[in-house]
Amino acid sequence: MLHIVSKIHRKVLLNQQPRERKLRSRERQRFDPNCFDPNSRIMIGLFKVKEKQKEEAKNNNARGASAKKQSAGELRLHKDITELNLPKSCSISFPNGKNDLMNFEVTIKPDDGYYLGGKFVFTFQVSPVYPHEAPKVKCKTKVYHPNIDLEGNVCLNILREDWKPVLNINTVIYGLFHLFTEPNHEDPLNHDAAAVLRDNPKQFEANVKRAMYGGFVGQTSFPRCI
Repeated sequence: MLHIVSKIHRKVLLNQQPRERKLRSRERQRFDPNCFDPNSRIMIGLFKVKEKQKEEAKNNNARGASAKKQSAGELRLHKDITELNLPKSCSISFPNGKNDLMNFEVTIKPDDGYYLGGKFVFTFQVSPVYPHEAPKVKCKTKVYHPNIDLEGNVCLNILREDWKPVLNINTVIYGLFHLFTEPNHEDPLNHDAAAVLRDNPKQFEANVKRAMYGGFVGQTSFPRCI
């Protein structure tokens, strides 16, 4: 009888051992941070991948939104500036920083002609619809010139009726440079200067020098720019 009971007791114990081992394994998984179920590891890995994909998508959208803010005019102007091929007597600068390409300055230092040795600064304002509209150009330097008035307005055909979208910033700067090497009395903004250039080139040259050295021409004073 005792022998039968012992057998039954051992059988019960053997049946309980697997169940206890499972319980102990679950307890270790609950309290041991280094003991994970393989399925849990896979789920955590997938979660991290999804989070990374979301972050990358967010960054890509932000970059895309930034690129979309640039107008067609800005894109074309950026191309024009990177392709500039100017003479040594001309330079370009960005007073507001490179983030504002639409407003910049061009400095011209003529190396020949009446205005030799002078320094003349022009401001450029470029429209968002550029190149379908010419840039607005003004001369910051007060100058005695038949094609530039005392307020800095510039008479240059390619900035007015002869502007075409195929033209670019390089073309405009060369046009301004040409005004100093060959001023034109036939299409004036400063009619007094144009008349002197037409009738008495020697007197015109003397007036230009006087103005560039900060003197008076008639009743008008000019700042030194040489």
